[in-house]
Amino acid sequence: MPGNRIRREKQTISSMITLYQRRCPQALDDAGHYQALNDYADKRLDKCVFGEEKPACKQCPVHCYQPAKREEMKQIMRWAGPRMLWRHPILTILHLLDDRRPVPELPEKYRPKK
Repeated sequence: MPGNRIRREKQTISSMITLYQRRCPQALDDAGHYQALNDYADKRLDKCVFGEEKPACKQCPVHCYQPAKREEMKQIMRWAGPRMLWRHPILTILHLLDDRRPVPELPEKYRPKK
């Protein structure tokens, strides 16, 4: 069962994807595509090596998204991020605070061997 931090991250990502899908002129008409992207993001959050201590994705030393999906999420976040403040102010403020958290040390099993 995910903790509060992961649950909030999932809610933030879902809100950003929904906002992008509904309002962005460049968004695809395929709702299934965005649902699949949201499911992918949820799965990646569930498997985050940092768990509840996870840093903001842009600060994370571990890139867990496939390159194409990572680029698409960047595009969505760049577009939806500024608009989130008006639609979801509390989620936005909490996300900005999370962005300032220090990046935790990589767990032992994920560190490169010497």
